Amino acid sequence: MTDIYLVRHGQASFGKANYDKLSELGAQQAYWLGDYFRHRDIEFDSVFMGDMVRHRETQEGIAAGIASSNHVLPQSNVDSGLNEFNFQAVAKAYLHRYPEQQVPEGAPSSEYYRLLKKAMLAWSQDALDHAHLDETWRAFEDRVSAVLKQLQQLDAKRVLVVSSGGAIAMMLKQILGYDDATVINMNLQIRNASFSQCYANAKGFHLNNFNSVPHLDVTDRLHAITYS
Repeated sequence: MTDIYLVRHGQASFGKANYDKLSELGAQQAYWLGDYFRHRDIEFDSVFMGDMVRHRETQEGIAAGIASSNHVLPQSNVDSGLNEFNFQAVAKAYLHRYPEQQVPEGAPSSEYYRLLKKAMLAWSQDALDHAHLDETWRAFEDRVSAVLKQLQQLDAKRVLVVSSGGAIAMMLKQILGYDDATVINMNLQIRNASFSQCYANAKGFHLNNFNSVPHLDVTDRLHAITYS
């Protein structure tokens, strides 16, 4: 039985020119998560992560939080199958078809999330022009599923996986068997530097917990619970 921790990256730089980088808070969230693992004596004998900057920086923060113990994270296996989908391309493809849905400049972030949810629903229904997309919904699902199968076959006791909300929500679809619309809803619920824990063996997967942030759920860190 393999114990797998699916960790979403720390807070990224939402609204900045380069989203693919942790904010100062995001780096702190990752460190606190590593420190939580250290205090709980949770040791990993295998690490996987996507090849995005925010994945690497999150892994580095976790490693730094663990480092004061006798345990050191093993070298990461980098797999682009764990990358987030290109949400900017999906939104642009949706607006190409529905230009009247454009969010006015200066609108609150909640308006952008409403747009993204509509765009993702259209993407999942194959209703967007492929010429404006990096990948189809099916291709996204297939690459995430391939990583999950690889994790299932590992000869490891405990595995750390650093990825993104969309990819984790898609992996949970494979585990729990929910529909595409639920992938989208789950994606928007997953908190920064949270972990979802599951057990795997040759027969399949069992989800133990979802979207946990015990390292942030304390009085002086509640401000650090974020979703983007």
